[in-house]
Amino acid sequence: MNSVLGPVAAFVAVLVLIPVALWLLKRTPIGAAASQGPMKLVAALPLGPNQKLLTVEVGSGDERRWLVLGVTPGGINALHTMAPQAELPAAGQAALPFAQLLSRARGAAPAAPAAPKGDDGAH
Repeated sequence: MNSVLGPVAAFVAVLVLIPVALWLLKRTPIGAAASQGPMKLVAALPLGPNQKLLTVEVGSGDERRWLVLGVTPGGINALHTMAPQAELPAAGQAALPFAQLLSRARGAAPAAPAAPKGDDGAH
């Protein structure tokens, strides 16, 4: 009976030590990820079933940047880096079309909206 008790006690000890080790890793600088600051999702635009366009804010203070990322099943690509924008449209307001946002980011004058197809102005 003593020959079975030793391995069972060792097994139970290992099971108890696993959550304790994970808890310690989470709370020590060695186990914590060394990050420059907080990271948060600013906006997400689904493009297809497995494709998204994400804007993520990284860093803090003067080092804050927005990253525009293309996310696909094959990987994540950084498409653009920009300074954080001061204003985002409120939840009740309509968001600007992507072309206008891109023009604003490039510093160009906003493009005039195109007339609907089939509308020649005569009624």
